[in-house]
Amino acid sequence: MSLTMLSQDRWLLPEGIEETFADEAERLDRLGRRLIDWLAVWGYRLVIPPTIDYLDSLLIGTAHELDLQTLKLADPVSGRLIGLRADMTPQVARIDARTASPGVPARLCYAGSVVHAMTGHLDKSRNPIQIGAELYGAEGTAASGEVIQLMLEALEIAGVRDVFLDLGHVGIYRAIARQAGLSDLLENDIFDLLQRKDASDLARLIEEAAISQTSADRLMALLELNGPVAILDEARQRLHGAGEDIEAALEELQVIAANVMERFPALSLNVDLAELRGYQYHTGLVFAAFVPGQGKEIARGGRYDDIGRAFGMARPAVGFSADLRVVARLSHNAETAVVDEGPIFAPADKDSTLDYLIRTLREQGRTVIRALGGADESPERLGCRQSLVKIDGEWRLV
Repeated sequence: MSLTMLSQDRWLLPEGIEETFADEAERLDRLGRRLIDWLAVWGYRLVIPPTIDYLDSLLIGTAHELDLQTLKLADPVSGRLIGLRADMTPQVARIDARTASPGVPARLCYAGSVVHAMTGHLDKSRNPIQIGAELYGAEGTAASGEVIQLMLEALEIAGVRDVFLDLGHVGIYRAIARQAGLSDLLENDIFDLLQRKDASDLARLIEEAAISQTSADRLMALLELNGPVAILDEARQRLHGAGEDIEAALEELQVIAANVMERFPALSLNVDLAELRGYQYHTGLVFAAFVPGQGKEIARGGRYDDIGRAFGMARPAVGFSADLRVVARLSHNAETAVVDEGPIFAPADKDSTLDYLIRTLREQGRTVIRALGGADESPERLGCRQSLVKIDGEWRLV
């Protein structure tokens, strides 16, 4: 292999891994700080989980999908398997378990890079920047409603327009599967067909499995129970007699939907009882935010009660997360694109008055780039819109 080819290879990055150059990095940083500040005024305190963790901690209470997404390696110090985090939620649950006051809800938020072992069908990036919030120790519609409101307002603050919300409940499918006596394998196969909205293959599988007619009708109904909030009335009719768990889940969806529409009357809201994102991970309500033109959700969340049991603190839990890169790309907020009036150029002159002026401007939040004495350090080449110039013995901003 030639030296030229070796040199070119050094510019390459692993597939799906991307660098973030200065302009975009500054924009992401501004947006991330603004969102974290917004989460803070709701009472959500920032935590910073480690990038690398023991594998069993990273995968506590999670689905098989996250196991496949986690890059694994052997720790030379302990000899145990460790992984690069693909999702920060399990780590935040551990932090809650270690710091929780029994009976007192905890609000935690986070932002940081995660790494995925593979790219999804619609995902090109394997190193998203995950930002999110989790509410521990509170059950009921008030807690779930707070997190949904928080997600929608965060997207609004970020300048994302035309958001519509999708609501579902994994407890409904779980109850039907339990009543039908499905094996784990059959339950997962039917789950896959529900996600693909494949009615013909679902009907064929149900017939082959000799599922009772009542359970078969209820499973097939899930595919059709998709639409505006009024679809919940039809759901009550078609799932009548399916048990108290399903009635409670439908009532929860009704209350959540009403509360969301009261706060966001212009929001488009959809209920989909066959949408089971995070089925093996979530325990009840699931929700996701979409915008036109995007093939998948831009933010998602749900209830995942008792995830902290493995850490000795089983508590109700509900949260949401998003990829900051995606949110920034969809932002129509000019504030994320402009920092201030632009950098200021300062000459290399040794002058105490100039030193003081530079320090004052920086304390005010202005960017001042001081020359180092090089011949090519012009304001234009350094990207400065203004310069400090000495005129009639006084330093002025020109």
